Amino acid sequence: MNEILVYWNQFINIMNSGGIIMWVLFALNLLLWYGIGYRYLTLKRGTRGNVRRLIEKHEKRGSEKKYSGLLDYVVADSIQAYKTAQSIGKKPRAFIYDAIFPYIILIGKYSILVKTIVILAPLVGLLGTVAGMIETFDALQSSSMFSQGDSIAGGISKALFTTELGLVVAVPGLIIGKILDKKEEQFILEFEQIVDILSTKDEK
Repeated sequence: MNEILVYWNQFINIMNSGGIIMWVLFALNLLLWYGIGYRYLTLKRGTRGNVRRLIEKHEKRGSEKKYSGLLDYVVADSIQAYKTAQSIGKKPRAFIYDAIFPYIILIGKYSILVKTIVILAPLVGLLGTVAGMIETFDALQSSSMFSQGDSIAGGISKALFTTELGLVVAVPGLIIGKILDKKEEQFILEFEQIVDILSTKDEK
């Protein structure tokens, strides 16, 4: 317990040394990882095999088919939309697109948030460094830094904390965000395949 308190105090001291900007970056970091975590869990495919094979499984097993991921739900809803369109004599493509639309919104959720924080974090960090440098030089000009026993290097070092934290926030967010964007693009392609396969079924 004491060790936890020691680490907690060290964390608070480091955060306070960079001023309010450090806490802003910390809040951005929490938001970033919330967005990444949500997207990671949402973009789980959950099933293997190609789309055509998955549609065949759903048509063969119906409600007995176990759902193991997002694609299963999309296929099931698309088949239901296809059957609805067939029953009223309408073309199925628009019905299937309507059924898929909520999933398109779902897989893109928090994508903008992640991209915005990845761009914003280094800039906020740089702002903190500039503010810290100004304070350092102001203190140097008034000689208060020397009277307090601090060194110029120490002041500059503290000012650079925010830039460092900004990059620590942005770089992993950039890499993981790109990986998740690729998965989102793959889902969009598979959604298009589902629409094409079901819409052209009766044309063969």
